[in-house]
Amino acid sequence: MENLENQNVENQSSINLNKNEEQFQSRIDMIELRASLDKVKSEIAKVIVGQESMVEHLIAALLSNGHVLIEGVPGVAKTITAKLLAKTIDAGFSRIQFTPDLMPSDILGTSVFSVKNSEFEFKKGPIFSSFILIDEINRSPAKTQAALFEVMEERQITMDGIRYIMDEPFLVVATQNPIEHEGTYRLPEAQLDRFLFKINVGYPNLEQEIAIIRNQHESKKEDKTEGVNRVITAEQLKSYQHLVKEIIVESQLMEYIAKIIVNTRENQFLYLGASPRASLALLTASKSFAALRGRDFVTPEDIKEASYAVLRHRVIVSPEREMEGLTADEIIRQILEGIEIPR
Repeated sequence: MENLENQNVENQSSINLNKNEEQFQSRIDMIELRASLDKVKSEIAKVIVGQESMVEHLIAALLSNGHVLIEGVPGVAKTITAKLLAKTIDAGFSRIQFTPDLMPSDILGTSVFSVKNSEFEFKKGPIFSSFILIDEINRSPAKTQAALFEVMEERQITMDGIRYIMDEPFLVVATQNPIEHEGTYRLPEAQLDRFLFKINVGYPNLEQEIAIIRNQHESKKEDKTEGVNRVITAEQLKSYQHLVKEIIVESQLMEYIAKIIVNTRENQFLYLGASPRASLALLTASKSFAALRGRDFVTPEDIKEASYAVLRHRVIVSPEREMEGLTADEIIRQILEGIEIPR
């Protein structure tokens, strides 16, 4: 009888082991994705000292197929980091410097009469690329900023009644200066909502500042980006974006995301809370942060890490609290601390 019981236990253990093996085999393989993203970080680190958070958020936005707004004072490597990221991907790149006299046609393109064909032909603008860097997006007036609405949200433009679809991947990275407001045009909330992330970039610390000075002193290259290599193809990136969509999110974590968003709408310190678009953005961004860590499932830490960049430009601090010096990031931190973390 005892031998029979032992045999049953062994059989049951074998069944459980087989089930575990099946479950393990059915999990998403994140090894190649993680290795490729590590290569991207290594290439960027050849030039950029520090700013790990900005780099990780840019890569997460790339995986999420979402656009990024980078805000920081001049000289903190906003533009060059975006250029380096684009250089690591084997895809098209365009840089647009926004100025007060920039017209929508300078971005989207315009119809030009062809004498040869005796008809108008559409000449595509710089927006027709995979990676678009917009420097100082708040330097151009509202009509030029509005030209980006359709292309950022729907990844298409309509000119003369004809629809033009953007190639994938398609990422817009825009920069702006938070301290200089003369000759600038504030981005409306509707356009801010088109950005998946708003990344705030600060100054480097003392050790990083020393490393920056030393690298500049020791470097003999005229072009700092000369040694940065392309390590991912456009097709690989598209496959990684599809892979990230399959990352597992438990139901209690979806509820956790919903609680965070609803709390922004009910928070007494906020004049405007986040919309359902923010819920979807937080879900997508959390999956990308999980992929960056080599996991095929989302944790509460992924959600918390993504919350600041996803929400800080989608909520508005009440005027009274803003006068007291309270920031959106501080309110988001209070919201995250006040919600029980699912286990």
